[in-house]
Parts: sequence; C-alpha cells; structure tokens
Amino acid sequence: MSELLLVRHGETEWSRDGRHTGFTDVALTGRGERQAEALRPLLAGRTVAKMLVSPMKRALRTAELAGLDGAEADPDLHEWDYGGYEGVTTAEIHRTRPGWYLWDDGVVPGPPEHPGETPAEVGARADRVLARVAPWLDGDRGDEGDVVLVAHGHFLRVLTARRLGLPPAAGALFRLDTATLSRIGTEHGRPALVAWNQPSA
Repeated sequence: MSELLLVRHGETEWSRDGRHTGFTDVALTGRGERQAEALRPLLAGRTVAKMLVSPMKRALRTAELAGLDGAEADPDLHEWDYGGYEGVTTAEIHRTRPGWYLWDDGVVPGPPEHPGETPAEVGARADRVLARVAPWLDGDRGDEGDVVLVAHGHFLRVLTARRLGLPPAAGALFRLDTATLSRIGTEHGRPALVAWNQPSA
C-alpha cells in the first residue's frame, strides 16, 4: 500500500511569531526556505504517484524547494479559516477570552469573505481531499507510489485525524511544526501513523 506523506510548509514571519495564518498569503522567511530545501533528502528515493499542494505561496514555495515538481494546487488544502482571529496570537486572544482553545472554542466571525470555520467544516474539506486521493492510496489507479500533500499545520492535523477515523477536533493531539514530514501508512489494512513531525534538519 502507498503511504500518505504530509508536508507542512516552512517558517513564515507569522508562524514564527505564533500568529494565526489562514488566508493571509505570507511568504517563507529565509530560514523557511532553507527548511524547505532540507526536506529534499527526506523525500529522495520515494516514488510519488500523486502530489497536491495548497494554493498559498508559502506552501507552493515549500513544494518547489523540496523538489516536488508538478504538484497540483488544490483549494481544499488551504489553512483553517480563523475568521476574526486571523493574524492574532493565542496570547492576545487570552486577554479577552482566558482559557480559549481553538479545538474546543472555535473562532469568532471575520469579514464576509472569511467568516471562520468550525472543526467540522475543516474536517469536511479534509474528507474531500482524502476522497480525491483514495484511488492512489488504495492502489486502484495502478500507479505505484505515495501521495504527498503540502499544506498547513492545523489543516494537516485535522486531515490526519480524519484519515485515522477520528473526529476533526482530535487533530489537537497531533502537534505539527514547520517544514516537517509525517507519514501515514497502514497496519493490517487500517491507516496507522508511521512517522510524525519529522524535522527537515
């Protein structure tokens, strides 16, 4: 069976500073670019049958620097829509909502074009992505190789939960740092973690 390889994009100024970064198209820092390049050895030697990437430039650039040429942009891979918490740190949110926790409490509404998402809504997007790549993961296409997704921290955590048969909010259990590779394979025909949060350097 093929493995599902999850790549979180490299460092940005906002990820470095802990600011919630949904639809704001922030570029990689110099360190983020070096992190992305350092992913190459982790991916080298793997046969890849399908590659999808978030349309945000931080993810596209990570895919490019990691040597994932030909990755197809998929809008469902975008990060959680943080609504009114876009660009805001958890510490700043706690000033008015002590004890706030994204996975339990969600976000406040934002502007009409970015109203915010619930864990269930992010989970629905993750389910659509998993359905699209299922033919490659299950071997139904006849293409030998892995599936690679290059995207964002919170989204990939939700997707991991869904792949493992857990509710979307169980993504809280899977810490995911920038420029890391994680692998979901199978054991006895069921999805199982093979490696998690493997750093690029």
